[in-house]
Amino acid sequence: MPTLPGKARQPAAGQLGLHRREAAPGRPRPAPPPAEGPGEAGGWWSPRVRPVDLMVFTRQLATMLDSGMGVVPSLVALGEQHSNPALQAVIRDLCRRVEGGESLSQSLQRHSHLFSRLYIRMVEAGERGGLLAEILARLAAYLESTVRLRRRIKAAMAYPVAVTVAAVLVTAFLLAFVVPVFQEIYAQFGTHLPRPTQWLIDTGLALRRDGPMLAVLAAAAAYGIAAMIRTPSGRLAWDQLKIRVPILGPLTHKVALARFARTFASLFRSGVPILEVLAMVAGTCGNAVMEQAALQAARDIERGDGIAGALARHAVFPGMFIRMLAAGEQTGRLELMLDRIADFWDEEVEATLGGLMSVLEPILILGLGLLIGGLVIAMFLPILSLNDIILRR
Repeated sequence: MPTLPGKARQPAAGQLGLHRREAAPGRPRPAPPPAEGPGEAGGWWSPRVRPVDLMVFTRQLATMLDSGMGVVPSLVALGEQHSNPALQAVIRDLCRRVEGGESLSQSLQRHSHLFSRLYIRMVEAGERGGLLAEILARLAAYLESTVRLRRRIKAAMAYPVAVTVAAVLVTAFLLAFVVPVFQEIYAQFGTHLPRPTQWLIDTGLALRRDGPMLAVLAAAAAYGIAAMIRTPSGRLAWDQLKIRVPILGPLTHKVALARFARTFASLFRSGVPILEVLAMVAGTCGNAVMEQAALQAARDIERGDGIAGALARHAVFPGMFIRMLAAGEQTGRLELMLDRIADFWDEEVEATLGGLMSVLEPILILGLGLLIGGLVIAMFLPILSLNDIILRR
């Protein structure tokens, strides 16, 4: 099994806390049971721990450890100053357990609802190599890049989503409440209405008459689709569709590649064995197609293939990604190349977001104008021909 060369430095006692008890070398460490009681965050009654809170906690802990403070004093200080009650309770529980003799990674496993497997595994690698402060700083940088990417995507998609929701609400309001008023007026004319107007009136009447049933059917369809996506085959089909759909597909694909590369780089630099890296990256990339490809690549690497060669067999990884990875393998600078790959795909996501917004904004404005304008014209068409209707009568 290909692994990374570990660091030879021994962990500092101050960094790993007092009375640390390690598992025997080569023997798997049993996962502790999850913490119970009021210290656990994530219940319905507890404030939510946001990714930003976790990012700030990690950065502050890394800074304190790097300055020479031990784990316990650092956790005590963070527990006293943090403003989020849920995270504050978790920090205090971590402090109590580390003081009781557990390692930090063991204590984190008791709060697996908050700390991901990636987070715990990187901390464990830092403890083993005596580089806990450095690993936490890398982990904080990884969390910062993840939060920054999520914020950029949310900010870019806020305008299209708001415009789309507004268009749907305005259209539903006009069809359900305004069009029936015009229908009562036009019924007095006693003549055939223009086809657009008649279609609009029929749609409005159907919406008022069958609206509750349509809402129930829509909710049932949404529930059915969500249930299907939760199955392995349904999730795979859904994720394939997400990366192939026009306009948004390339963005979804690049976001998954950026997350894959950033997670890969962070774990690889932390000294995690390559097969475990791929297994953990598969679980965090957020795309079932890429997840299957990573797991298959891990099996190919275990049989003796190189990293780039194993990933090149899967079309979900583009040629640029594979070529950069192969160059890093050939030159022996894989760590540096992984960071560059992650930076490259982050920049690609940002460029794609900018280009997407420059295209979506005029399309949305034009579409909203055509929709509302078409409804208004359809409603007022009979008034334009009012003279002809009066002459016929």
